Amino acid sequence: MVFKSEHLNRTAVSHFLLEGLMYTGEHPSLFFLLFLLIYSTTVTGNLLILLTVGSDPHLRAPMYHFLGHLSFLDACLSTVTVPKVTAGLLTQEGKVISFQGCAAQLYCFHFLASTECFLYTVMAYDRYLAICQPLHYPVAMSKRMCAGLAGITWAAGAVHSAVHTSLTFRLLYCGPRHIAYFFCDIPPVLKLACVDTTINELVMLANIGVVAAGCLVLIVTSYVFIVAAVLRIRTAEGRLRAFSTCSAHLTVVLLYYLPPVCIYLQPRSGGPGAGVPAVFYTVVTPMLNPFIYTLRNKEVKRALARRLCPGPR
Repeated sequence: MVFKSEHLNRTAVSHFLLEGLMYTGEHPSLFFLLFLLIYSTTVTGNLLILLTVGSDPHLRAPMYHFLGHLSFLDACLSTVTVPKVTAGLLTQEGKVISFQGCAAQLYCFHFLASTECFLYTVMAYDRYLAICQPLHYPVAMSKRMCAGLAGITWAAGAVHSAVHTSLTFRLLYCGPRHIAYFFCDIPPVLKLACVDTTINELVMLANIGVVAAGCLVLIVTSYVFIVAAVLRIRTAEGRLRAFSTCSAHLTVVLLYYLPPVCIYLQPRSGGPGAGVPAVFYTVVTPMLNPFIYTLRNKEVKRALARRLCPGPR
């Protein structure tokens, strides 16, 4: 009992201080406007895609159903990190985050990020069915199946994040409060723990590694079958049409997967500069996704045109 009492008394950290990104302190007003512009573009673009997919009768295919989920995830993922970054650029108090707020931010971030990872895998499976098994596609990817797969991605993301959050914040935090990062993520938070974090780091590498590698293997496998099926199409026009339905998804997958590899495979690397790869997939990629899907998908482009410029055509 004494040990437990001392353990609780040493958990004195009630808040943390986010150090932010390297170089942003030199011109805070400029970076504030930049992040504000990026965030506004991200939320506006993704909500516009979400509204278009949800209201346009021409976008009822399963791939657009999943695109709606992706747009919602991107808008939320950006909201978890960017507003706090901009607050920290305005005042020193904006960099302060409570212990509970840090836990909530870490949970929400990994919940949304892992759900997006699972969703990309489901979207690859959808493209595989559409191109490799077109006759069975309407039955295999029915509305009920779409809703079920989407629900599974959200549930899996919630469980995955809950495991990491509980393991991270069950540790003892009694000393330094400065998080050398621009938001609460597992590697920089673990560095502040007053106990050995080797087990946590191994679990993080194993869990995130298995999830990311597993999803990536399934995505690559799907595209191997897709490429083989497309190459069997006799006409160049048919091959181009088939590839065009996959190019947007393949582009965002590459943008999404590369930066996290630099972060979670090196859990002990730190400093404000370590946040640069994370900026790409937490801030930049959610902004780019609406443009990628709009520019590379004719149906989405036409639907947006109908929404923004209604009238006879």
